Amino acid sequence: MSIVGAFINVILHLDKYLNIVVQDYGIWTYVLIFIIIFCETGLVVTPFLPGDSILFATGALASIGVLKIIPLFMIFYLAAVIGDTVNYHIGQKIGNKILDKEDVKYINKEYLKKAHSFYEKHGSMTIVVGRFIPIIRTFVPFVAGIGEMSYSKFITYNILGGFMWVVLFLWGGYFFGDLPFIKQHFSYVLIAIIIISIIPGIVTFIKEKRNGGNKVNDVINT
Repeated sequence: MSIVGAFINVILHLDKYLNIVVQDYGIWTYVLIFIIIFCETGLVVTPFLPGDSILFATGALASIGVLKIIPLFMIFYLAAVIGDTVNYHIGQKIGNKILDKEDVKYINKEYLKKAHSFYEKHGSMTIVVGRFIPIIRTFVPFVAGIGEMSYSKFITYNILGGFMWVVLFLWGGYFFGDLPFIKQHFSYVLIAIIIISIIPGIVTFIKEKRNGGNKVNDVINT
């Protein structure tokens, strides 16, 4: 594997390599974590980056003193709120241009359509609920910008959703990550977290299929 390939592999699976990263890079780990969460929430081209699992994994490491929980909370919270805010403004500026194009490089329009449908159904609370659904989490603020949600309303739900998301997964890892069962089956726990976090999206998708999947395209094309 090339150096670039190895680096990308570590970034995509940082939750599994965190202990090694902390040992090798020390305080710079916090900077890397901030960048990853900011990009995962703030850029529609990087929805594949780890989110829920990295929060839980860092919380677990904090519980045994490898990382500090308060700096982690501040970093994750700021990255989540700032990332969504940037994404919202990008959606305001160029979102409609992207929707008008047949094919957009690096952006999966199917994900964008699902986020748009989710936003149309749940309104402002999408900013909060979407935090807990991978992929949707990345596209929701972008769609809110396209939908011209007022910034005052957006930032209120952004702050609330970001706080709830970080508290649930980071502190969940902190309080439960050091349990013997969790430590012995850590990889499986991370997989379970990912599966649980996408259940709301699966339920929404099934409901949409039952109600007629063509509604999504109708919304996007209007």
